[in-house]
Amino acid sequence: MEKLSKRLRQVASFVPKGARLLDVGSDHAYLPLYLLEQGTIHYAIAGEVVEGPYRSALSNVQKSSFASQIEVRLADGLAAFEAIDAIDTITICGMGGRLIASILDKGGKKLAKVNRLVLQPNNREDELRGWLSQSGYAILAEEILEEQGKIYEIIVAEKGQQALSDLDLRFGPFLRQAKSPVFLNKWENELKQLEQALAGIPDRHAETRSAIAQNIHAIKEILHES
Repeated sequence: MEKLSKRLRQVASFVPKGARLLDVGSDHAYLPLYLLEQGTIHYAIAGEVVEGPYRSALSNVQKSSFASQIEVRLADGLAAFEAIDAIDTITICGMGGRLIASILDKGGKKLAKVNRLVLQPNNREDELRGWLSQSGYAILAEEILEEQGKIYEIIVAEKGQQALSDLDLRFGPFLRQAKSPVFLNKWENELKQLEQALAGIPDRHAETRSAIAQNIHAIKEILHES
């Protein structure tokens, strides 16, 4: 799929061979179509809650040679699949971390047979990691990348227990260890913005200044830890 972005190609790399996939918010169904084209998977559901993207995904699937291997369903989140579908892998990309956590939380018992989650939040990654930790998931891998001037994080999780510190939740247990150039660039820019914001807040707003100062301290700790 020439139209598949660098971000989604990276997401695709974490989908296990032979997985039965649900792609939530599939939009144009590019990700499942790519995985079918690569021979990574043989069955997928492209779920979409909005009529327009649903129609777009349906059209792309019907034009492809994989119409018998992918179903496009108009449904909200994990309502797109049932036990009979035997879904074992779920991808959710391009949404806020809080929304992704909410979608997974609403899934409840439907997640019992799901082995892997591949998630690409656009923000609030810490809240998503918190939900995973509290819901019996262990983070197996993380990736951070830049595409067209935007920075994206990918979180891969499976069932398991994992103790995460506050710094792990905020910065990612694997990302903070690897400290890639993209990771450093993200947090150095965040640090500059917070320092500028702090300088513009009057002393009388002590609570706000304290919260920002704590964020600055945490970022400096991560950037300078060995």
